[in-house]
Amino acid sequence: MIESCIGFAAVFLLVLCRIPIAFAMGLVGMIGFTYQTNFTASISMVSRLLIDTSQDYGLSVVPLFILMGLFVNKGGISRELYAVSNAFLGHFRGGLAMATIVACGGFAAICGSSLATAATMSKVAMPEMRKFRYADSLSTASIAAGGTLGILIPPSVILVIYGLLTETSIGQLFIAGIIPGALGILLYLVAVRYTVARNPGAGPAGPRAGWGERLAAVKGVWAVLLLFGLVIGGLYGALDFWPIHLAFSPTEAAGMGAAGAFLIALARGGLNWAGLRDVLQETTLTTASLFAVLIGAWIFSNFVNLAGLPEALRAAVSAYDVSPWVVMAMIIAIYIVLGCIFESMSMLLLTVPIFFPLVTGLGFDPVWFGIIVVVVTEISLITPPVGLNVFVLKGVVGDVSTGTIFRGVTPFWMVDIIRLILLLAFPALVLFLPSQM
Repeated sequence: MIESCIGFAAVFLLVLCRIPIAFAMGLVGMIGFTYQTNFTASISMVSRLLIDTSQDYGLSVVPLFILMGLFVNKGGISRELYAVSNAFLGHFRGGLAMATIVACGGFAAICGSSLATAATMSKVAMPEMRKFRYADSLSTASIAAGGTLGILIPPSVILVIYGLLTETSIGQLFIAGIIPGALGILLYLVAVRYTVARNPGAGPAGPRAGWGERLAAVKGVWAVLLLFGLVIGGLYGALDFWPIHLAFSPTEAAGMGAAGAFLIALARGGLNWAGLRDVLQETTLTTASLFAVLIGAWIFSNFVNLAGLPEALRAAVSAYDVSPWVVMAMIIAIYIVLGCIFESMSMLLLTVPIFFPLVTGLGFDPVWFGIIVVVVTEISLITPPVGLNVFVLKGVVGDVSTGTIFRGVTPFWMVDIIRLILLLAFPALVLFLPSQM
């Protein structure tokens, strides 16, 4: 127990010293494992993890979903998603901000990354909102909050990693994220309405689009909507009707999605040889980075498990007769605090191996817990004083202060808290769709 606490403190210290999280966790884990056993056993454990990770077929789903998102981005779909959202919502007060939220949700369904969603949509939506004299606080807040949907709405890389870490069905995790993701979009729209009700000048109404314009906008995204329906429908088993009988494993769904996204990008003329090389190169670099963090987390997890931290936590809960919901509240509080220090993937990899045995031992559903972890991570991405989405947006839109963005984003993280309470109080919001698979 004491060794584990020292290990966590060492990882935090190394991260604060700007050591990459993958090397911080791997180094501390290896030294701790050596202390618990011996150097030979530690080297053997590390080498086995390296070989097993590189040969794990299940991990192939990660680069395929990353490739899918990059291909779709090359096809210029972010602008067309924003156009179709704006065609239906732009005439409302705050309508451009609402369109941004909906477009972020659609782009998140393909991209799977919160930071990438926020960075991409800021280039599309910010000029339009400034054109119609939207307040910078509402404009930037809607992009920052909408960007958080990237790690929840399937397909989500962070849910893939959670499933691999905990041996939970990735397909069920994807399907479980649909209702909470849709609820997030709905509550963000409520936050926009609340903001413009208090300050009508923050989001003036735009011109109403005719049905001809709306149908033309929808035609621009039909291929991506079809691709999303194919991937998620195949995972859910919803495409099993005569004469079509399609059911995918997560890896097969990722392969279908990547192939479909490649064809979409090719058909739209957004892909040439140089673009293809850039996409493959970025996929390789991103995958290598994720795998490095994953291997480092597994090394650290092996040390922590050997030191007996999960068992000690379970024993402490039993000894003090603490309510499972009190334990869950403490875990959520820890995640919100850690979100001020760590990027979402690093935070997940560092904590899930420790908390997961405790949570499942208390009787909580692993799929439900995975969604709760992701929702809490979403909250940490826009919560002051350190919300990573806010700082990513600040880097793209340099003439807006972080204080302005944080003031605008307050209603959004408040409705996120409401969503979290609803998911805690009504687990069926998460578990209904997976139960029907």
